[in-house]
Amino acid sequence: MLDELKILRDHGIQYVKDLRGATLTPLFRGRPVVNLEVPQADVDALVSMCPSKAIGSSPLSIDLGKCVFCRECEFAFPTAIQFTNDFRIAANRREDLIVRAGEDKPIRLDESAIRPEIRKTLRNSLKLREVSAAGENSGEMELNAAGNVNFDMGRFGIEFVASPRHVDGVVITGPISANMAQALQVCFDATPDPKVVVLVGSDAISGGLFADSPALDRSFVEAHHIDLYVPGNPAHPLTFINGLMDMLGIEDR
Repeated sequence: MLDELKILRDHGIQYVKDLRGATLTPLFRGRPVVNLEVPQADVDALVSMCPSKAIGSSPLSIDLGKCVFCRECEFAFPTAIQFTNDFRIAANRREDLIVRAGEDKPIRLDESAIRPEIRKTLRNSLKLREVSAAGENSGEMELNAAGNVNFDMGRFGIEFVASPRHVDGVVITGPISANMAQALQVCFDATPDPKVVVLVGSDAISGGLFADSPALDRSFVEAHHIDLYVPGNPAHPLTFINGLMDMLGIEDR
């Protein structure tokens, strides 16, 4: 009993009361800041070293939809790129995931791009079906954590359920292999309208490290409107929950 009390004391209060204003450790790999003045030789080295081709050169930029958050670029060139602990990096426009040199501003959803029926119909109750389309379980584990007692997204009426016929949207993890393409489409077709599509993690958003693999079939992403992109490798529960809250127009309570 004393040992258990010591553990509780050391861990502190795990429940995150304020999901908007939570502060993560400085070691967290969140929104990067890219220096405007980087020598061209360093830019070329950064581009060539990125394993997921997330770094662009004209101008120097990082595509969070491709980034695997390994921080190798920061370790090699700490004056060029610094990752902050800002976890609110979800976006509803693919181009907004690109952080360019000289930009140091929060990433937020474009209000004009949010479909009106989402907030009208789904704001107070959002049921989701998660599809692991060749995921490697890290993203899936973080999504599970989003509903635990620490983060408790259920307080906003958001939860995962089993049947696609009972949900309001599909959450996709993994790069979408050819073997999963048809199953994903079947799940989407079974979901009643209006429905949302959320891509979670760099694998789902861009294919990540597997983007050039012939084993993938990403035609689903090309064919359907994506309502929310949640970067990360894997995405943090706070990033996922805050992205959904922004999409639904929910404030913390």
